[in-house]
Amino acid sequence: MSQPPVSEPTPAYESPTSRSTLYPSPTFLSALQSSPRRLLSTHTVPPRSGYAWHVQAGQLVRVTTPEGPQVGDLNLWSATNPRERFWAARTRQLHQSHVSVGDRLWSCLPYMRPMVAITGDSLKGYGVDGVGGRCHDLLGTRCDPYINKMLSDTSFDFHCHSSLTRAILPFGLAESDVHDVLNVFQVTGLNKDGKYWMGTCPAKPGDFFEFFAEIDLLCALSTCPGGDLSNFGWGTTDEEMKQTCRPLGVEVYELEDPKILGSWTPPKPSNYAGMHGLKSPISGM
Repeated sequence: MSQPPVSEPTPAYESPTSRSTLYPSPTFLSALQSSPRRLLSTHTVPPRSGYAWHVQAGQLVRVTTPEGPQVGDLNLWSATNPRERFWAARTRQLHQSHVSVGDRLWSCLPYMRPMVAITGDSLKGYGVDGVGGRCHDLLGTRCDPYINKMLSDTSFDFHCHSSLTRAILPFGLAESDVHDVLNVFQVTGLNKDGKYWMGTCPAKPGDFFEFFAEIDLLCALSTCPGGDLSNFGWGTTDEEMKQTCRPLGVEVYELEDPKILGSWTPPKPSNYAGMHGLKSPISGM
């Protein structure tokens, strides 16, 4: 018996007005991409380590693969309030499981505003591979020593969670401030049973992922100890994985002509003014 045709499900967060709310103006995005810029700083993040740095609203950050394929785990916080931090799950709902040019990375409740807009991605043409994999992953999260200990009964101190923790300590943050990440340059997907898998990083020397800071940020990036993930696996030795590890580069830019920003201003936190159904107590009652 033939099955009736199945219509494509409607994305949950698309509405008649969602495009103007969720995405930066195409004209503004194009201006950011094409306008001359001035390099402010560069940093090389060694293999199996982490790096944290401040970025001002209106500046651009480019993460690069100077020596070839390498996965990086990215965390973001408001520079003035670390309770406001990147919300991977909501970003995944608002955009998709893997992000690229034109998408934004959003902050957590109760702030709920865009933190960055993605302006450049040399791997945006990767698309969907033959087994359903896509690049720049929001499905998974950082590797950590706790799950490693649970599954293998071994201790290892240089997971992404640990590298991010070490990187942010000088900024007054702690392990509990590390949160779910954007896995930059990482190819992932779900198999036929809905289980998460990771593929080999497709980046080549000189590939990049770039974003525009919409608010003042503290950023942190780790170089995954699994390297390009071509040798990742529970039966793989650490020496084998180490051979696939490479550095990542971080470049911070400002626009040469500040007038490009025009009337743009950093987005404000959500203006929801309700009290979640609660009432203020009235004295004497």
